[in-house]
Amino acid sequence: MATERRTHGHTQPSMADVAAHAGVALGTVSNTLNSPQKVTERTRRRVLASIAELGFVRNDAARFLAAGTSTAVGLVVADLGNSFFVDIARGAEKVMRRQGLNVMIVNSDIDPDREIRNLQLFEQARVAGIILAPLDTPLIRSEHLPLQRTPTVLVNFESPSHAYAGVVVNERHGGALAARHLLDLGRRRLLFAGGPLFLGAVKERYDGASAAVREAPHASLDVLETRGLNIRHGRQLAQQILAMGPGRYDGIIAAADLLAIGLIETLSQTDGFRVPDDVAITGYDNNHFASESAIPITTVSQPGEEMGSAAADLLLDRIANPESPRETVTLEPHLISRRSSLGDIWQRDQV
Repeated sequence: MATERRTHGHTQPSMADVAAHAGVALGTVSNTLNSPQKVTERTRRRVLASIAELGFVRNDAARFLAAGTSTAVGLVVADLGNSFFVDIARGAEKVMRRQGLNVMIVNSDIDPDREIRNLQLFEQARVAGIILAPLDTPLIRSEHLPLQRTPTVLVNFESPSHAYAGVVVNERHGGALAARHLLDLGRRRLLFAGGPLFLGAVKERYDGASAAVREAPHASLDVLETRGLNIRHGRQLAQQILAMGPGRYDGIIAAADLLAIGLIETLSQTDGFRVPDDVAITGYDNNHFASESAIPITTVSQPGEEMGSAAADLLLDRIANPESPRETVTLEPHLISRRSSLGDIWQRDQV
């Protein structure tokens, strides 16, 4: 049964109420409103019927203006140099624009101090709410964000104590997808390249890959940690692999596309390490340049725009209904196969 909440003396049904009434996940309500092509016609009709019955209305800009609240929301991202976060921003902006709201985007540039200043800036500006794609630091894990009154939703990170609603990707499944792809190609001596493993997303990717390898006969998985996830870290790791001599690994699961690019740049220039003939490589994130590198990279694609859209919906729900449940929505990644693992089997799309 839907839970009624009252705002200014009137019943104000939330997205969570609609989801409960229709018997679907909150993400399904979000898709019905923003990406109806992603739900079946039967489900869409059920959600729309619940919306009509409950009287759920999305007119956020008018409501904020009437309440004397800002019609702007803030988006704090970890690194705009990573196109994954650009996709998140695009998805969030699309939802907010439909509601007549503006999105102000700031870049933390992988700097914890800058992330704190960005949050404080939005708090002082009295934005209606904040979507935070945080750095994996003690700050976000401690739940002591420098915010006192601003509704906040996380994206690409799950609140350990469920103090905040959020949107994440099933990273463990993503790691398993990469490993199974290489195993299906007959690769058996695998390496997980990435780190540091104390980063939650990287650890989940490794755990998923490790579980998939354990299920495969005569397969092994080593791990080599890096100090970061950029191209230079991939190049440095490639030098370690070269020092081991050819034949040690026939497949590498890189924890990020940038790592994969650094590995490919260095390894492919040496006999016995040709990519993918000797060593097949996968990346992660599906950065926009992953398909444009000298050897296009097989990668695990995260649904960045969908994550941004879902986070925006959660934030709107949080603003309208401060006491609504702090739900974390989990979305699924998918594998995109390219030349770095398939070689000549893969043909570049000419369209």
